[in-house]
Amino acid sequence: MVSVLAVSDETIETLWSTQVRSLDVDLVLGAGDLPFEYLEYLTDALNAPCVFVPGNHDADLTGYSAGRVGWMRAGLPSAWPGPVGAVNADRTIVSAAGLRIAGLGGSIRYNDGPNQWTQRQQRRRARSLTRTESWKRTVRGDLRGVDVLLTHSPPFGVGDDTDPAHVGFECLDDVVRSLQPQLLLHGHIHPHGQTPEDLELHGTTVLNTVGYTLLEIEPGGRAAENVPTIVRRRHGT
Repeated sequence: MVSVLAVSDETIETLWSTQVRSLDVDLVLGAGDLPFEYLEYLTDALNAPCVFVPGNHDADLTGYSAGRVGWMRAGLPSAWPGPVGAVNADRTIVSAAGLRIAGLGGSIRYNDGPNQWTQRQQRRRARSLTRTESWKRTVRGDLRGVDVLLTHSPPFGVGDDTDPAHVGFECLDDVVRSLQPQLLLHGHIHPHGQTPEDLELHGTTVLNTVGYTLLEIEPGGRAAENVPTIVRRRHGT
């Protein structure tokens, strides 16, 4: 069982303090729109790896790659603007603390800010996730399931809102069908201190993790016996 601290959108005072060290956490998952310093602090204080996707209020992290001599962008040395030591899972599938995590960051496009996409653009971006998984299963014979789909925005019609900035992504329906993760963790939709309803999409549990959610996940992808356990949660202010 892997203990996971999932966070997004709103900093929690007790987590950004020495009190967080009382938590026994194996992995930090960031669903976007948090200060990168906050993710760095959680990683250091908990001595746990961090996997994240960017939100629509985060810096533009596209085009960066880590090389032998440091970070590069457009073939030139560049300073990495993201959280130090954390793994950006946007448009890829990564392994951390025994879990496989697929990531898709950003929100629906509603102005000229970074990490915003039209439905068509996000659909194209999402194909890299399903193609990567299909290649691993077909070519490499890797039959391990995806444990977590980590997104900033929720699926369209499943935990999203109706205003132009908070409509969910239609393509996540196909991504969930293809990857069949145990969990879809998202942020972006502020519940204003209330506990939003936990939802389901094609057998995958969909959780809004604005604020934080502490949960336990059994590795191995979606299976009848793999039911994530929510230990504690706080949904913002």
